[in-house]
Amino acid sequence: MEVSLKSLAEFLFQRRCLREVKAKNLDSLSQNVSNICIDSRHVQRGALFCCLDGTKRRGIEFVHDAERNGAIAVLATERIENLDIPQLIVTDAGDACGYASAYFHGLPASRLLLIGVTGTNGKSTTTYLIKSILNAGEMRCGLIGTVIYDDGEKKEEAERTTPHAPLIQTLLSQMVKNGCHACVMEASSHGIEQGRIVGCFYDRAIFTNLTPEHLDYHGDMNKYFAAKKKLLEKYMRGSWKVSTNIDDVYGKMIQETFAPYALSFSIRQVKKGRFYGSIVSSSLKGIAMDIVLPDGMTMTNVVLPLIGEHNAYNALAACSAAWSLDFSPDVIRRGLEACPPVPGRLERYFIEDGSVCVIDYAHTPDALEKALSTIRPLCSGELWLVFGHGGDRFRENRPLLGSVAARLADHIVVTMDNPRSEDPSEIALQIVEGIKSSSRSPDYKIIIDRKEAVHFALDHARANDVVLVTGKGPERHIIFKDHVMAYSDFDALKEWCDSRGKKFS
Repeated sequence: MEVSLKSLAEFLFQRRCLREVKAKNLDSLSQNVSNICIDSRHVQRGALFCCLDGTKRRGIEFVHDAERNGAIAVLATERIENLDIPQLIVTDAGDACGYASAYFHGLPASRLLLIGVTGTNGKSTTTYLIKSILNAGEMRCGLIGTVIYDDGEKKEEAERTTPHAPLIQTLLSQMVKNGCHACVMEASSHGIEQGRIVGCFYDRAIFTNLTPEHLDYHGDMNKYFAAKKKLLEKYMRGSWKVSTNIDDVYGKMIQETFAPYALSFSIRQVKKGRFYGSIVSSSLKGIAMDIVLPDGMTMTNVVLPLIGEHNAYNALAACSAAWSLDFSPDVIRRGLEACPPVPGRLERYFIEDGSVCVIDYAHTPDALEKALSTIRPLCSGELWLVFGHGGDRFRENRPLLGSVAARLADHIVVTMDNPRSEDPSEIALQIVEGIKSSSRSPDYKIIIDRKEAVHFALDHARANDVVLVTGKGPERHIIFKDHVMAYSDFDALKEWCDSRGKKFS
């Protein structure tokens, strides 16, 4: 796909992004743009290079590299000296990059039903549930999220929850080409705040909950909430609706602020006109729940291949969005019950010796507490926990994670997560501070090597015990300061089973 640089500049001007064009001659604007790029290393002949600032370096530092690699123009917030190619000087590089990417790909969001899911926890599972319902209703649906990018034909492992605008628009364009009618997308606070979703306008949104996370980036909960709220303030279209969890204090604020557009769901408060769910039965195999719709109709005994109260909330979120799009209760039920396992979200593996290994992405105190509280009443034996914490992240969470672990687990193995530039042993000791400060004194052990830690717990677990491994979920590597090592919790489980001659399902 190609568009002229001139028409792209005119589009940015119409969107009030473009301040001026600096070019040595007007003929240079007649060139065709062959790609939108934010990494100078990936620039090829014909690309428009967008100067986006990173956490450590500014985008304009790489414009000459981009020019040498074949860029025909750059997009930046300031004039750049000694540059021979045209410069599009914009007010906000992130916004302009989003609009430029959308225009380059033919505004694909305008040809799709777009559903955005935001909140701290539950986004990935909710997107899987929505996609499953829409597919059950014969509406082909793509997905962009933490776990995978699915363009309707192929799936690839996701690099980040909400990718940068050029990739988002590429994926949306591919979905259109592949016959998708809809896309469900996780909208992270970083993605919203940094303008990665500019060029997308949503028909439906879901707010799952808000708990402390990314405060090293946002500063405090008010700013974190403000970032999430921008999804509804800036990126909705038409007769949009937002489904919000009113059992969460911030979800209640969403309901009050956007009342004319809000659909509320709860498992605590029964009230006519809202979605209400109650768990009928629960085991390590899954949960059964009743769902009351706003019109009073009840979907009885909906059997979900998921466990935990938090997944009852996720099911209600997906149900409310689908119901608002006129999907029938029968289709909603079939979609919920047919939802495939979500990688790294309380994935359960039943080992032939009678123990169970559960792999989960939980890496905040709130998420860890939810995971442990979900498993605890379903575990008839002892509960083992293997976990760590990422380096260069919210350090205050480490003793809190230890405290949660001490309160709910019987045996704890503290290990590494992604240490990045920090010493994993130091991170582990900060977690142990929280374990020691607890009034409960479970067994704990520090084993820095993560595979060894998983194997230790599996070796010592007995029949009816559960080994919960948290923090990495579907991730397939461990990040150090100067290298990345291949690793996954599932592979560690499989290797242990193979070496011990045990089968699992």
